[in-house]
Amino acid sequence: MASINAFQVMQVPSRSISLPARLLHPTSLKIEEEFNKLKTWDSSDSSVTTTPSRSFKSIQTGLIRLPELYNCVEELVHSPLTQQALNNQQHVELVEEALDRSIGLLDACSNARELILSMKEQVQDLQSALRRRGGDYSIIEANIQAYINFRKKSKKDIAKCIRTLQRIEITTQNLHSTKADHQHLFFVINVLKESSAITISIFKSLLFFLSMPVSKTKSSGWSILISKLIPAEKGHKVFNEVGCVDMALYSLHEQIRRNNGKVDVQMALKKLETVDGSIKGLERGLDCLFRGLIQNRVSLLNALAP
Repeated sequence: MASINAFQVMQVPSRSISLPARLLHPTSLKIEEEFNKLKTWDSSDSSVTTTPSRSFKSIQTGLIRLPELYNCVEELVHSPLTQQALNNQQHVELVEEALDRSIGLLDACSNARELILSMKEQVQDLQSALRRRGGDYSIIEANIQAYINFRKKSKKDIAKCIRTLQRIEITTQNLHSTKADHQHLFFVINVLKESSAITISIFKSLLFFLSMPVSKTKSSGWSILISKLIPAEKGHKVFNEVGCVDMALYSLHEQIRRNNGKVDVQMALKKLETVDGSIKGLERGLDCLFRGLIQNRVSLLNALAP
């Protein structure tokens, strides 16, 4: 399989939330409001053109807003008008398509949670090693190497997750809501499609954040390995929390390698503390979103129940 150019597949274009004309259903106003909030999020960081380099706060905002959207979708799916439309045997295929997307998004969310958990463990192990080093820098080197190995493995996991998201995205784009034979169902199906699309957009930004490489450094084996985690464009500089940890660890590794007795771990500890807080925030957001995605799938399954 050809290698994935992450800077191409992770691009997050500004979406235009184009739902049908507003209906009189009371939930439609809430949904419209949530989509407008997410549209604002999706078009933020407009200065970024070639790479969707979002900040931790931006991604966390997206993760927080998504469950609010899915709560509104839940109300819409449970409404009598929607239940009546979805129970029509002619519309079973539309529900099944939505169910296929829901399981794909659940898998992507689950994979992101596992990646976040693993990264949190690696970061906390590094923090512990730096705090209790007792002059034995071999322990620090071992933990840095463990972090390198984790980053190398995470590249493959992230690429796999991206391919899954791409398949869902392509499938969603190829769906034709015109198969719905009345306005309300047309609205419901479009809400489900747009919800999936913005969720994929946020997942891509999260994955990019977690796999961000450092900017160009000295041509040592460590820096070469980091640069290969995700291909970087010429001249592109990275300064998010994850990239800053990479740079701090590279610097610390160089100090230990020179073995001149002047090893300062404070900068690395400070960067690790920052990224640890960011990871915990992302973990909370993903947990909340995961519950929303599960409930959304349950509601769709109930719609197919006799």
